Amino acid sequence: MVHRDTSQVQTLLTLSSGAVGGAVLSILMVHLTPHCRGHNGQLSHLIRRLVQLRVRGDQQLCHSGLGLSVYGGLGLIVWRLNCLQIGGLLAPPDPKPVLRNNSTSSTISVFDMGINDEEWERLQKALNWPGPDQEITQLNLSTSPFHSAFSIVGLKESYKVGENISVIITARDHNNNLKTYGGDFFKAKLFNSELKANVYGEVVDHRNGTYSVELLLPWEGQAKVFVRLEHSSEVVQILKKYRDSSFPRSHYIGHFEGLGPDEKRIREAVQCNIKWGAVGSWRRGNCCCEYKDKKTATVWQCEKPNKLSCDNLVYHSKGSLENPLNSFEKQFFGKPLTNVPITGDGQIINVLPSTTGIGTTERCRSGLKTPIPAGFYFKDVWKSFVCNTRQFSSAQMGNCLKKKIVYMMGDSTMRQWFEFFEKKVPGLKRMNLFTPRLAGPLMAVELESNIIIHWRPHSVPLRFTIMPMTDLHYIANEIDKIAGGPHVIVVFTIIAHMVFHPVTFFVHKVAKIRQSVVELLSRAPQTTVVIKSGNTAGLKDIFQSDWYALQLNTVIREMFTDIDGVIYFDVWQMTSCHYSIENVHPAPVVIANEINMFLSHVCPA
Repeated sequence: MVHRDTSQVQTLLTLSSGAVGGAVLSILMVHLTPHCRGHNGQLSHLIRRLVQLRVRGDQQLCHSGLGLSVYGGLGLIVWRLNCLQIGGLLAPPDPKPVLRNNSTSSTISVFDMGINDEEWERLQKALNWPGPDQEITQLNLSTSPFHSAFSIVGLKESYKVGENISVIITARDHNNNLKTYGGDFFKAKLFNSELKANVYGEVVDHRNGTYSVELLLPWEGQAKVFVRLEHSSEVVQILKKYRDSSFPRSHYIGHFEGLGPDEKRIREAVQCNIKWGAVGSWRRGNCCCEYKDKKTATVWQCEKPNKLSCDNLVYHSKGSLENPLNSFEKQFFGKPLTNVPITGDGQIINVLPSTTGIGTTERCRSGLKTPIPAGFYFKDVWKSFVCNTRQFSSAQMGNCLKKKIVYMMGDSTMRQWFEFFEKKVPGLKRMNLFTPRLAGPLMAVELESNIIIHWRPHSVPLRFTIMPMTDLHYIANEIDKIAGGPHVIVVFTIIAHMVFHPVTFFVHKVAKIRQSVVELLSRAPQTTVVIKSGNTAGLKDIFQSDWYALQLNTVIREMFTDIDGVIYFDVWQMTSCHYSIENVHPAPVVIANEINMFLSHVCPA
């Protein structure tokens, strides 16, 4: 979701109507189009604002930047849109101070994060998310998925491929009152189940209880709009509060092994976590054994075992999850209120063929921007608007990866890629490294074509099954060990397991990885470097909400924007709009499309 300002434009329109009705909207579309060309969707914005005001019954239009004069019996209405005024109304607040560790009052500095003040200010602006303008003390004041609704603006009998439709979302609380502030987390898409066709729509928050979506019509046939409320603005504020705090929602276990006082080998298991801030998130136990990585400066800490020394840490595994919500907050996360479709215009949209083609012939390479939408599914095949992608057969996959070494790093969604190649690339066989099948690290080779594929999980914090600490390497350190070259592909993702921790810690992680990537491309500029974004997940709770992942995607995209030679691969849209049930591990058909996008960059057409 974006929170967009408007640019300066003035439009004067005279209408011979005495009331603001549906006809006005269609007339506005005709008369304002010539005036709004080149102004980044100001026409659509005006129409949205009119619908908002019409729904609200707001008679004080001038308060929203729309000046209105009515001349008696002539019924002459003069509308004047001043986008400077609206821009002031919708402008985001100034950047917040550096986030603080709530339970320890320990300030996290930009030095801790490894960035400068200017970049932190830019990140805060990108992450800014509006919320309630008052303290919420009752559940019925929060956004209701049952009373909120969407409508299609000026729906026509038919459209042509490549045209857009505008959708207005109106948020209401459980008392059916219109919301007056933004911050709700809506998702929107256009779909056709029979054609297995889907396209993502970006929701624009107008910070007054109304939202808008521009949906592209990319396929011929029929389509319908689908909108869901994943979280109310009140829930988002709770998510944000605990993300920015030091409350340890995720715990980890350190397994110590060694000789005890009686010279017999013993085992002890204690709790572990990151140390972030002066004392970190530790709140209990006999503290602490600390393990600081020299390159990344990440500090991992564990309770001191009773009998063994800190040097005896051998294994790591995930621990319990701790819910920080109080009884009042838990009400807002109830299943009937989370990730619920909202009602709206259910009409079928008829899309006719167009002589003007859509798509792109741009060669896949680094440095390309990701548009909205980034592509669409048709018959379960992803058609990219980023660059010219193609479908790879098993044999073509092998040819593309011939004489290549692929280093995959990250979480289990990256392991899904490894497993896909293992099944599809002819002759590719997994080597027995005597490591856990799901935890890795893993390696597969195809000797005839000299293909080598590695996958390893990123280091702590990591919610995996028990595995040796020596097999957990920080991505930045692993990249430092790679010589690089035209035969080397580095691809990583680092989102899913970071949603449990403060965003400032994630910035710190990304800053170290970025430093290593820059150094790699400096010594070997022909190396292919791909960043895979986080995807949507099935869980929508205080632990793994998609809102967390969306924010972390924003951080890593922003921090790598100016790094030449890096391919940012946005899978968020691909998983958000697909019909398959959302899961932290995307469906095989989605993975197949991700792989085709990836290979289209490795071996561009």
